[in-house]
Amino acid sequence: MSNPILPLWEYIPDGEPRVFGNRVYIYGSHDRYGLDKFCDYKLKAWSAPLDNLNEWTCHGHIFHTKADTDHESSVPHTNHELYAPDVIEKDGKYYLYTYIVGAKGCVSVSDKPEGPFKFLSTYDYKSEDAGDDGIYNDPGVLVDDDGRVYIYYGFEGSNMNEIDSSNMYRIIPGSLKKRVVDDRKEIPEEFRFYEASSPRKVGNTYYLIYSPRKGSRLAYATSDSPTGPFTYRGYIIDNGVDYPAGNNHGSICCINGQWYIFYHRMTNNSVFSRRACVEKINILPDGTIPPVEMTSLGFEESLNPYKPVKAEIACVLKGGCFVTEKDLFKRVVTQIKDGAEIGYKYFDFGDDNSTSTMELAIKICGTGCKGKIHVFADDEEIGTVETGLGDGIYRGRVKNITGRHAIYFRADDTLPKGEWTSSFFNGRTLCEIEEFVFLK
Repeated sequence: MSNPILPLWEYIPDGEPRVFGNRVYIYGSHDRYGLDKFCDYKLKAWSAPLDNLNEWTCHGHIFHTKADTDHESSVPHTNHELYAPDVIEKDGKYYLYTYIVGAKGCVSVSDKPEGPFKFLSTYDYKSEDAGDDGIYNDPGVLVDDDGRVYIYYGFEGSNMNEIDSSNMYRIIPGSLKKRVVDDRKEIPEEFRFYEASSPRKVGNTYYLIYSPRKGSRLAYATSDSPTGPFTYRGYIIDNGVDYPAGNNHGSICCINGQWYIFYHRMTNNSVFSRRACVEKINILPDGTIPPVEMTSLGFEESLNPYKPVKAEIACVLKGGCFVTEKDLFKRVVTQIKDGAEIGYKYFDFGDDNSTSTMELAIKICGTGCKGKIHVFADDEEIGTVETGLGDGIYRGRVKNITGRHAIYFRADDTLPKGEWTSSFFNGRTLCEIEEFVFLK
């Protein structure tokens, strides 16, 4: 499955990946298309078998803070939005830790990793033992090898507590630690903790994945103890590199021996419509994780250029263009103006060099403008496609290439350039791209 990894109509940000049994699960927030605020009153779970990461199954609604047509509320104490959950397994039970906006978070339990989850309790603590005003913002939970349980959380400051493993919701008195990640003002802003705590243990090293004050990144810090302190080691991914930026939240997960970083990307020219993505990472012997770029790959090794490609899986969007949803079945790259760039990493064109050219067909939603799309393989221009006034499939000959390449489209407004036309170039949308395919 390419990025985004879930069906393209699904908006699941803040993804916490967990392997339970022979499946990988994603637990995250649930954004609503077209809304002007984050998240929903429900949580959903998706999973895929470890031997087929292209086959994602929706397990439906697993938790609610508001009743709807088919579900009662799961909580007795609030009806506020749900943000950024986590799920862990302990002694054959699965525990859901929820952050509820402006209210006490809570713990719920299920016999199955896909839920549904039954309310167990709000966090049970004395005020002096809870940071973050006792809300437990963006909780991330770690069950250590010795069975002890730790919760990490916070907004603009990192906190942790130990949880009583006999009930999974009582905060052990005296266990509060603040500034688990050093966030003093003299620390560079891109290192300092902001939100989105997610703990993992790799070998004997404890990792805390988090969003730093440069919010489009996911950073990580390490410690030799679950209680810290955690030392900043670097950042793993930045969802704002050559792409419309927004907050970031996710974590690392080992699947079939390969480590991945799960994160989210923005759509609809908004920070409120986020979709789940994944990239391969490497954890080096010294514990560092080299930064990785955003790609269109997801779990794929490469994309097939000879099958239709949805334009919305672009990992490069420059010059003001963005992905937007027209309806449930149709999303396009829109606001494509002069100089805008749309990119895809990476395609494998194979080794057929029997021809000097091939054809590129692009499905266009017209805007009443004529233009040209320059096609690049990495840094080399390989051809152009001229676009017309209306909807249609526009074709052009491009150089035949072999091997693995990033493909970029660069928009060119062919209206004669001159002083009298300058106003057109400040706001004229040439077209919208729905999908494309290379033909031989």
